[in-house]
Amino acid sequence: MNIAHAAQRARLRIIIPALAAAIAALVIALSQVASAQTTTRAVASGGPKPAIVLEHGAWANTASWAAVIHRLQADGYTVYAPPNPLQGLTYDSAYLADFLHSISGPIVLVGHSYGGDVITNAATGDTQVKALVYVDAFAPAQNQTLAQLLAAYPGSCAEPSNLTVVPFPGAPAGTGDAYITQSAFPSCMANELPAREAQVLAADQAPLATIALTQPSGVPAWKTIPSWAVVGTADHAIPLALQLAMAENAHAHITEVNAPHLSMISDPGVVTSVILQAARATT
Repeated sequence: MNIAHAAQRARLRIIIPALAAAIAALVIALSQVASAQTTTRAVASGGPKPAIVLEHGAWANTASWAAVIHRLQADGYTVYAPPNPLQGLTYDSAYLADFLHSISGPIVLVGHSYGGDVITNAATGDTQVKALVYVDAFAPAQNQTLAQLLAAYPGSCAEPSNLTVVPFPGAPAGTGDAYITQSAFPSCMANELPAREAQVLAADQAPLATIALTQPSGVPAWKTIPSWAVVGTADHAIPLALQLAMAENAHAHITEVNAPHLSMISDPGVVTSVILQAARATT
């Protein structure tokens, strides 16, 4: 019996180290597989998600992006919607450019209406901005002004008869704050939206300094940054032909939607989808 027990103990002394070595080898192999899978996932997903910066236009405010912000945040994106001062292209572009410099990492920059003019200038030379998205927006070429563009493509409801211009302290000579009259706002900016919603939007609109209409655009960011465009086919503020001409000139990926000028309010799903297309193209 003693001899048998001794033999058994000897066998165990041989088997246990071998088993431990086998387990250790298995653990190492599994960790290598897990590491490879992690690396594969990182490569497949590309770099970090870009921040999304939303620039509102004239006669709107940051709240106009609410439904789009909700969707983007639900998809895991960091979103910023800074106020657009609406004090003129030079000032507004510099203001946005400074804001962009406060963000680390890649950026997708989105502009609505006059906000498109602003992002076209604010992003020029900014290597952080990886994509531009124009939503019912101006995308001017160098030296073009909004007044020139609207004169070349008549039909905008934002004509003098539908505007009220009021003075403001420190305004340059001949400059005032332009509002769309509340009676004209629903059919001009918010056609196809419920009447009560259009009336609220008319009441809380932010005015545009008239100098913005005559300040020439600089070197456009879309010359070097890929762009996307959402074009509302029922837009009464920026004629459809003008939107398409600017988007095509910028070589933008164009998505048409049967929407008014405020498509981010009427069709936030479509607008969000295009922003996500731009964001995913950057990673």
